[in-house]
Amino acid sequence: MRLLLVEDEIKVSRFISQGLKEHQYVVDVATDGEMAYDQAFAEEYDLLIVDLMIPKKNGARLIKELRLNGINVPILILSAKDSVNDKVEGLDLGADDYLTKPFAFKELLARIRSLLRRNQEKKSPLLQIADLKLNPSTREVSRGEQSIFLSNKEYAILEFMMRNPRKILSRTLILERVWTDAYNIGTNVVDVYINHLRNKIDKNFDLKLIQTIYSVGYLINGEE
Repeated sequence: MRLLLVEDEIKVSRFISQGLKEHQYVVDVATDGEMAYDQAFAEEYDLLIVDLMIPKKNGARLIKELRLNGINVPILILSAKDSVNDKVEGLDLGADDYLTKPFAFKELLARIRSLLRRNQEKKSPLLQIADLKLNPSTREVSRGEQSIFLSNKEYAILEFMMRNPRKILSRTLILERVWTDAYNIGTNVVDVYINHLRNKIDKNFDLKLIQTIYSVGYLINGEE
């Protein structure tokens, strides 16, 4: 899952982003509203965490403009502004939840999980390619009658591929989508995890779902 954290206080953003990375989220950080607006359209995010008091374009204006221009991913406001009016205004502008500072980190994680779960159920309760099934709500994966256990990274890659069936996904794109420190990791790590996935979902089946497009990347396809 890729998240965008919009926070201008360096110490706060480091604390939050590090904590989220430790829970297997990929986190990008924007330090002002204009940067966040551009990033929201440049990347595909699963959730935005937005502070209201940010420079150049405040959080309320940012949320309003994102919603008006078609960004529909869940938005969690994280702000020191704790009045009822502030919360009502933020939710009315299009945010999905509001958490005040200071906060317990485990509550932030719980709210993120809740928003992501609701969004996944709304988008698609079940992903299926041929007889391979992935349930985003429960993270259960199966092929035919066989349940398949995947590591966090294997699951993230497979979900990304199944949400983009028959599309060629480059190693760099997969790396940026799944790894937080993508710039410090060689793309060969993607090949390693693709091999792990093949051993788990293709090895014992006649129809091979994961295909290599040499010198380009990978795709998943359930057609003969």
